[in-house]
This record gives sequence, C-alpha cells and structure tokens, in this order.
Amino acid sequence: MSSLSGLVAPSTRSSVAGNAKNSLSISKPSPPFMVDLSSVCDASSLNPTTRVALSFEYASLRYNKHCPSGMYITPTPDSVLVWDGVLFVHKGYYAGSVLKFTITFPDKYPDMPPTVRFLTDVFHPLVETQTGLLNLMTRFRPWRPTEHRVHDILHFTKALFKVTVLDHINELDVVNKEAFKYQENRTSFAALARQSAQFSRSPSALYDAPSFKKGYSLHFTPVSQGQVNEVLKTLLIQRPPHEATVARDKENGNA
Repeated sequence: MSSLSGLVAPSTRSSVAGNAKNSLSISKPSPPFMVDLSSVCDASSLNPTTRVALSFEYASLRYNKHCPSGMYITPTPDSVLVWDGVLFVHKGYYAGSVLKFTITFPDKYPDMPPTVRFLTDVFHPLVETQTGLLNLMTRFRPWRPTEHRVHDILHFTKALFKVTVLDHINELDVVNKEAFKYQENRTSFAALARQSAQFSRSPSALYDAPSFKKGYSLHFTPVSQGQVNEVLKTLLIQRPPHEATVARDKENGNA
C-alpha cells in the first residue's frame, strides 16, 4: 500500500485510487482556497506580471472543474515557475496509471507557453520517449496568452489518455512513432499501454525520485491496509445518508 504525502493540491477531496493490490491514498489538504505564492524562494525576483499571473491561475484551480478530477498540483518550494503534478488514470488503455509530471513556465509567461514533462515513463504518441516532454502544440498552436490558461493545459493532459483523443491524433504532431502504431494494431498498443500503466505503479516508479528531478514535491510512502481502511471509513461518512445506510447494510449482509 502507498500514500501520497506533502500535498498542496487544488482539490480538497480525500481519495483512494488504484486496485486491491496497489492502493494509493491521498490525504486531504487544508485550506485556504486562495494560494499566496509570494513565500516561494524566487517569487520576489520574478517579472511582476508573471508572478501575478501564476498566483491567480494557481488559485483559480480551486474553482469547480478547473482542475481535472484525479489530478493534483503543487508549486515547488524553490520556484514559482515549476509546478509538480500527478495524474491518476482510471479508464481506457492506461487505466491504473499513476503519472508524475511537471509544468515549467518561462520567465515571460503568459506571453510564452509552459512545457509539460512526464517524469514517469509513459508510452504515448505525443510524449517523447527520451525526455518525457509532451507535445502541447497539437492543441495550443498557436499559443494565445489572452485565451489559454493552465487549466486548459491540465484538461488537455488528462484527455490525452482517452480513446477518443488517441483516435484523432495527427501524424504530424507525433513524437513517439512506435506508439503511433496504435492506428495500425490496437491490440498490440493496448498491451504496451497496460505494461506502461503497471510500471507506473511499481515501487521504483512510485517511491524513487527521478534522477533528473530530485526535488519532486509529491512523495509516495508505503501505508498499511489498516490505514487505507480508515480513509475508506472517512469517505463513507461523507456520503449522503441514504448511500451510507445502503453501504452499511451490505457490509452487515442485510442488502
């Protein structure tokens, strides 16, 4: 069992994701909803426009539907320009994946777009094998600073793992030609995607810091089944009364 600790995320919901053999628990972060990034080490040295834009956009992730479900984001302690994230994929070819990634903003943001880099190896047509860089240009070409926001990038990142998006990837945007063979042999692709998902949940992928990103902020640590059960009990209490009653009846064999 594993837990994700040290989390400052846009979602205040507690959750448990994964399967019976490899559950991952996320502790509930505390308010406030408005996040002040001025305490981050390099905040005072940034271009004021960039600092204000990033502070506003991070705070806006608290708004309904701005941050995709199953995704958690936090600025790194050392730089406002680097945000760490993790995505739990629940459906499709990549179901069960736990994908660590970073968003890096240029000094001239929002005039220039950020970059998204997966720290977890992921087999995908739009993700470079060697660097983990995601090709954002397939969605944000050209980048429009008055229209495009961080939450647009987050929703696009999550959507990449849906079958409907995979079906419409343009070959000109592909950066992993091997993964693009999805169009030719979906059975083979599905097997490789499942393998990628399984690796993402392995101890080395979950617990070890990537060699090229030692300061990754979202840390997984092993937890016992008892601790997971306590989280599940908390979630049960938070359900609507009639749902909680049905769940208890099932546990007691009365349903």
